[in-house]
Amino acid sequence: MIAHLTLELRIEHAHSLKDKRQVVRSLKDRLRHEFNVAVAEVDATDLWQRATIGIVSISDSKDYLRGLMESIERHATKLANDLGAEIVDSFVDFPE
Repeated sequence: MIAHLTLELRIEHAHSLKDKRQVVRSLKDRLRHEFNVAVAEVDATDLWQRATIGIVSISDSKDYLRGLMESIERHATKLANDLGAEIVDSFVDFPE
């Protein structure tokens, strides 16, 4: 089974793509390291103050994946706030 978490970020202080990349790269690296999941920036890559992050994990237990995605979302919210960003939307999908 696959779980896919999408996080939409707003980075108010970003005044260039470089500012945005610093926040996104740090968030992606920390989530990868902490949870051993696949993380990538998806969508709207040319907008300075917006970013969409996709996080994917695989397991044979949907309950495990649901708990993992909830933990990742909580941790990502804290990390984003520390980096000067805000998670404005999130959703989890379990594609069949």
